[in-house]
Amino acid sequence: MSALWSVGAGLLLLLLWVRHRGLEAVLVHHRWVFVCLFLLPLSILFDIYYQLRAWAVWRLHSAPRQHAQRVRHIQEQVREWKKEGSKRYMCTGRPGWLTVSLRVGKYKKTHKNIMINLMDVLEVDSERQVVRVEPLVSMGQLTAYLNPMGWTIPVVPELDDLTVGGLIMGTGIESSSHIYGLFQHTCVAYELVLADGSLVRCSPTENSDLFYAVPWSCGTLGFLVAAEIKMIPAKKYVKIHYKPVRGLQKICEKFTEESKKKENNFVEGLMYSLDEAVIMTGVLTDEAEQSKINRIGNYYKPWFFKHVEKYLKADKTGVEYIPSRHYYHRHTRSIFWELQDIIPFGNNPVFRYLFGWMVPPKISLLKLTQGEAIRKLYEQHHVVQDMLVPMKSLEKSIQTFHVDLNVYPIWLCPFILPNNPGMVHPKGNETELYVDIGAYGEPKSKQFEARASMRQMEKFVRSVHGFQMLYADCYMTREEFWDMFDGSLYHKLREQMNCKDAFPEVYDKICKAARH
Repeated sequence: MSALWSVGAGLLLLLLWVRHRGLEAVLVHHRWVFVCLFLLPLSILFDIYYQLRAWAVWRLHSAPRQHAQRVRHIQEQVREWKKEGSKRYMCTGRPGWLTVSLRVGKYKKTHKNIMINLMDVLEVDSERQVVRVEPLVSMGQLTAYLNPMGWTIPVVPELDDLTVGGLIMGTGIESSSHIYGLFQHTCVAYELVLADGSLVRCSPTENSDLFYAVPWSCGTLGFLVAAEIKMIPAKKYVKIHYKPVRGLQKICEKFTEESKKKENNFVEGLMYSLDEAVIMTGVLTDEAEQSKINRIGNYYKPWFFKHVEKYLKADKTGVEYIPSRHYYHRHTRSIFWELQDIIPFGNNPVFRYLFGWMVPPKISLLKLTQGEAIRKLYEQHHVVQDMLVPMKSLEKSIQTFHVDLNVYPIWLCPFILPNNPGMVHPKGNETELYVDIGAYGEPKSKQFEARASMRQMEKFVRSVHGFQMLYADCYMTREEFWDMFDGSLYHKLREQMNCKDAFPEVYDKICKAARH
């Protein structure tokens, strides 16, 4: 009874404090209170629900049987939209707060919402080494499904909640991308419901124009209802080598050198300042030295980026064996390093051991509860950007990031970019090595101003023939956007498939200049 009185008294004091400070002030300046008390438990309930649902679907083998019926329902909704006179653009009915992108899709309120309830793994074809999935299957769900069967996919983008549909219609990357390319390059076929309600399949040999135009189109060519993704054999561990490097030129040289080595299954860099970094290379293996196994995904373990920083501070190299699934989702618990701004004490050993099993809060719930004040605060004083630039421009790019943003750590992830048709390809006629430079956090640059600074960054990225990931805030004009991206195939197909009255142009859907 005394324990209940203590809890009750604590809650009463908390409510009085919130009333005194004001709810908005608490949510802005002490957000960890709300996150720890409400969002973490709610996130656990979300996870339990989706895990139970996935288990039930697997046990009942219901996904393949119900898939065709669900697709027909989508087709019926599109045909109903046509009967109504095609007065509004269409979009998926999934609430904007459920997406991992920090951008809030206001278009959902004015467009015709097409409900798409497709979140299951449909088929694992071991002979073809292909897995067929619905668009709302998440990376966490897919690796949990495939790994026990001895399979994985070549490119597993970091965060558990990233979905197949988002990674195709937008893009996705991982430290294996220097071998396999972006997420889209590991896909062998897509199935879409088009603006006329028809269902089509596209691949490099079937409706190939549509196949190459879909990635980066953000759902403006049709509704994705299934995708086929390559599989590769899974191994138990990733043997990781940690190497601290100092001096910007040396960092760029070492990172480029390791990115060109095909014997490295994984290559990643974390920059902690302009001239300090740890470069990591990994190799898949079934054998491990027991004393060097690090189950970094366990809830009580230090956040990965903090663990890596220890090698830099000690100025020593190191070797570890990380269980494969732990490695694929190594940045999930700390949302890279974003969680340190939300829960400042989140990496404290006491917090990790007592509450680490509830981390991270769902990004979708963070969006849903952020409020206008936090949204504006983040927009003006926070940056979440991934810029894809040629590897040959890496040193110049990092210097530009430092001057315009000064955000650390910086994530470096190499990828091979083939010269395929579509919105994103190298300037020349040959495959080229690129690098994703990820900046997430509060800029320390004194002259940082969100719109002006990001427009400066976008201008630089265009000048080196780079690309901006479209989940992030984009400030380009329409002309600048289509200078960065190749819209020739995209616009041709929008004309041919009568998309102009059915879906907004990708620029109008994602760019701030068009949405405000």
